[in-house]
Parts: sequence; structure tokens; C-alpha cells
Amino acid sequence: MKPGINQWGFPGGMPATECISLAKSLGFTSFEVCVGEEGPTLLSITEAEATAIRKHAEKEGVALHSVASGMGWQYPLTSTEAEVHAKGRAGVARTLEIAHWLGAEAILLVPGIVDEKTPYDLAWQNALSGIRALLPEAEKHGVIIGVENVWNKFLLSPMEMRTFIDECGSPFVGAYVDVGNMLPYGYPEQWIRILGKRICAIHMKDFRCSVGTLGGFVMLLEGDVNWPAVMAELRAIGYSRGLTAEFWPYAHSLEGMLKQASVSLNTILSMH
Repeated sequence: MKPGINQWGFPGGMPATECISLAKSLGFTSFEVCVGEEGPTLLSITEAEATAIRKHAEKEGVALHSVASGMGWQYPLTSTEAEVHAKGRAGVARTLEIAHWLGAEAILLVPGIVDEKTPYDLAWQNALSGIRALLPEAEKHGVIIGVENVWNKFLLSPMEMRTFIDECGSPFVGAYVDVGNMLPYGYPEQWIRILGKRICAIHMKDFRCSVGTLGGFVMLLEGDVNWPAVMAELRAIGYSRGLTAEFWPYAHSLEGMLKQASVSLNTILSMH
């Protein structure tokens, strides 16, 4: 398992190559590129530009295990609006292509949301059909679609996540487990054990349940995640990819946040 950081932890205008070099200097050995219509890495990136990022990472000795995107919030596959659903599929297809250029193994997919306009059963059907339609792209590029557990009122238990992934019917669909996201309603070590080999990527976050809002996300080791249990379950399933810390830059010190995340992440990696 390799300690990693994702691009959302850096200023939006900092090129991915500079982010990678800074991350390496502070102890990270994996990096997650983040793409979107407005960046930080643009969805319009060319193959040549993506290849340059991959070669720079290889030179630095930093693995690019995964690519993240938050476009699933804007264009959810669960949407009942055909145009929105189509834009969501196009965004995922483009992210898969970029991940292939970068040499990444998986992408992060926010599968959509359940809300007053999108009932749970219909959200399930729409997300499932959308992902199945994307399987030819995933297979062509050799990249796994990693369905993430997020605060979207959808796939709220590891049992549901397991069933949903299995119904996709392809080894190119897996679980992108965010360790901190399920703390208000579950236990990450249980999710890891139940999902097992379906897990294709991990986001490392911590959360204080007593806060219960977005303000409850804190630095690693400062929240309620049972890190020894999490690490034990990851080792039990043979997980060997990146452990990607997901944080935003501190208001007054980028390196301060990165150093704290690196030290905390490496401390967690040493737990047995």
C-alpha cells in the first residue's frame, strides 16, 4: 500500500507535475489526478499533456493509481433527465480515457443522488443502466469504474454496494471506498471486509461523529475512524494499491497540511 494525496489538496492553478513533485518531497509515493470541466486538470486535456504527466510521475517514482472526478454531482447518472444522464455518461467516458493515458487503474465515480425528484428505486435503475452502458469504454481502456460511497443518500450500506456492483456484472466495476464518508451511518472496517476484492481504490479521511456535518471532517488520526481495524481488514483482503488522503489546502499553509497528512498516513500504514 502506498501513501498518496489527491490533486484537490493543492491550489487549483498548480500544474499536476508540480503537485506531484511537491507530494513526493513530502513523503507521498502515489498521487490521484483530479479532472473536471474547470479543473484542476481539465477534462479537455490532450493525450500528449496526459502522457507528459504520466512520464513526470514515473520519473519522480510516484504511482498514478486513480483519477477522481466530482462531475457525478453535476451530471448524475441517477438523473431522470435524459440530457443530464447523457452528459454524465460522456463525462465518465472521457475520464476513463484520461485515466488510460495516465496509466491509472481506476476512476472515482459519484454515481448520482437520491432526492425528492429522484426516488431510490429509479436512481438504482438509472445508475445501473448508465454504468452498464459504459462498460465497453472501461474494458477498452482497461480502467475500473470505482463507485464511491458519498453523502448522496444512495448505496448506504456495504450490502447494497456489494449487490449494486455485482449487478453491474463486470470486473471493470468496483468499489471506491472513502473511509471517512460512512462514519455517520457505518463502520469502514466492516465495509472493507464485506466488499473485499471488489475494492479498487481507497480515500483516507477522518471524521468526528459528534459534529455530524461537513465540519466533522478532520485530519487523519483526529477523528473516530478505527485505524488499526481498517488496516487489518485491508491487509486481510490483500489490498495493495494507493491509500489516497483527500483534503483541501489549509488557508495559510499548503505544506503544513501536506506534512500533517503525510506523517499521519505513514503512521496509519505502520499499524497492525
